Amino acid sequence: MQGMLRQPTLTQVVIPQTGLVRDALVVMLFCGFIALSAQITIKLPFTTVPITGQTLGVLLTGAALGGRLGAVTLLLYVVVGSLGFPVYADGKSGAFWGLTSGGYLIGFVVAAWLVGMLAERGWDRRPHVLLLMGAGNVVIYLFGVTWLGLFIAGSETLQNFIPGGSILEKALNGGLLPFIPGDILKILVAAGVLPSAWKMANRGR
Repeated sequence: MQGMLRQPTLTQVVIPQTGLVRDALVVMLFCGFIALSAQITIKLPFTTVPITGQTLGVLLTGAALGGRLGAVTLLLYVVVGSLGFPVYADGKSGAFWGLTSGGYLIGFVVAAWLVGMLAERGWDRRPHVLLLMGAGNVVIYLFGVTWLGLFIAGSETLQNFIPGGSILEKALNGGLLPFIPGDILKILVAAGVLPSAWKMANRGR
């Protein structure tokens, strides 16, 4: 029945208390975790989108909190950044619709929800954990690359800056292809962290 029935999330096992105060503290804690992971950045000379630890933070947050709290956490993260707090990659902030990486921020919310919903059905444990992380990444890039493509189409500067022929090719070159090796590594890290965390949590029960 695993994968069909709703199961406790990792944080529900580790912190079994319920209530609004507990949920608020957990959301703020993971929001801070994502903000910190976003500061791990590697800039690339041919795109405005940097490599960051953000994706790993988003996926782990969704898996640990579940769909509802995972999405709420990422919504809070986007709101905090939009209000001017330097929580985005490289200490940036601002309304996401003014950023070339704004699509990724929207994708983070959806991915956290999806990963969290699947985690509530046991996908954050072997053998599904790799599929879980992969699905979250696909969602992030669907939003991120589409958004970047719209920015490129409306900016001659970006068209000259990012290599490629068509707008689609430029969007893939600037927002997807350079990040695949790093994301594979992050998926493998998450696939190792989650089952290990579950073992530790079950021992503490």
